[in-house]
Formats: sequence, C-alpha cells, structure tokens
Amino acid sequence: MQTLPNTNLPDVQSSADPRNIEIDFVGVRGLELPVTVESASGVQPTVAEIGMFVSLPAHQKGTHMSRFLGLLKEHATPLNRQTLTELMQSMLSALEAESGRIDFEFPFFVQKHAPISELESLMNYRVKLSVEHKAARTLVTQTVTVPVTSLCPCSKEISRYGAHNQRSHITIAARLCGDLSLEEQIRFAEESASCDLWSRLKRVDEKYVTESAYENPKFVEDLVRDVAGRVNADPRIEAYRVEAENFESIHNHSAYAQIFKGDL
Repeated sequence: MQTLPNTNLPDVQSSADPRNIEIDFVGVRGLELPVTVESASGVQPTVAEIGMFVSLPAHQKGTHMSRFLGLLKEHATPLNRQTLTELMQSMLSALEAESGRIDFEFPFFVQKHAPISELESLMNYRVKLSVEHKAARTLVTQTVTVPVTSLCPCSKEISRYGAHNQRSHITIAARLCGDLSLEEQIRFAEESASCDLWSRLKRVDEKYVTESAYENPKFVEDLVRDVAGRVNADPRIEAYRVEAENFESIHNHSAYAQIFKGDL
C-alpha cells in the first residue's frame, strides 16, 4: 500500500517572533533569469540579475521565500513602468507586506550607425530598473550607465597641439512619473559628452570622433551640468541622480561629479 505524503506540515515562517523587531527588507537577491524589456525599438530579450524584498512585521518570524520566484513566472511580461508597478502590487499582496522593493539589472543594446561610414554595430549599456513601495507610494526608478568620450578643456587650452581625452561613464538614475524610453535616457548622456562611443568604426569615423571631441571639450563638471539641464526640463522625471566619472588618461585616479534632485 502506497503511503501518502504528509502535507500537514508546520509553517515556521508564520510563527511569532519574541524579539519584536521589524525588518525593513527581506527576500532574495542574485537571481539570474531571462527577461524581456520594452524599448523604443520593440521588445528586447536579455538576462537580468534580480532582487526582490519586502518588509516584515516585528511579530512574524520569516517571509515566504518561494513566493518570489512564483511571482516572476506569473509576470513574464516585458519590463516597463506599468508592469513593474503591477509586479510590485502582486508581490505585496502575495507576501502580505506593506512595503517592498524589486530590482532588475541587465545589459541593454542599441543598434548604432557609425557617424560617417554608417557601419552598423550593437552598443551595450548597463540598465537598472527598480520599483519601490513605501509610505503608500509606488516609485519606479530607471538607471542607465552610458560610456562616452570626454576631452579636457584645460589640456586643450594650454597645449600647443593635442589634448588628453578619456572614456567616461555617465550614470542617470531617473524617478519616473511618465514613460521614458531607455534610448531617450541614453541619448541624454551621449548628447552631453564630448562625443559618443561606437563598437565599430572605420578610419573616416575615427577621424570624426577625434575631431568632434576636440571641438567639444568637457570637464566632468560640464558633463553632469549638461545632463542635469536636460533632465530638469523633462516633465516625466520627478527626481534624479546624475553622476559622471572620467577614467583619467594622465592620472592614476578618476575625476568624479554628482548632481541630484529629490530623495533619490
């Protein structure tokens, strides 16, 4: 006779905890799963590192970790501001929590054409999508890290010929109150730099990049101010953090600047 499994097992997580200390965030992190992301050019597949967390009341011993992965399977829709908000609502309901946070971090690709030869190539960027529910508000933050070229204005001014330049990273974390495509946000950074980067260039393109950067020198301070000016003018962004890091070619350290608005 086959013995049936015992399904009447104790739920330890739901038991009372005598220490009476609330936990701000508890959940899972380091999950790597395939996802799709909504972009201006359509839906793009990628692989994301995911973190999902909820608050835990002082009286409850633990949360239900297995429910997080089930939620991801149920919400296998392209990531955007609306679907992130829906996933948050489902997580709070499933975990019976009052606040929480979900993070997706992944590579994002844009098809770019070289400036003169029109040679096509994919340019990669780092993106982080975060949704947080706190104080009865659901907040979505979209972050892009964009590699660009910067050329030093001081070096150009004091040198008889040439000027030192370097690769820089511009990071824009934008709390959204409207829909902003990842491509648009990336262009905020690229159009504020001395010049774009491309994955593939012909010699005519290299000449263009070199001369364009020379004619458009930018300090790290210029980078963050120019980006902040664009972000300030966009009604879809209610709070932001703009960072620029120049990986200096004549120093063994970076130059860094940051501007932020709001509590981001």
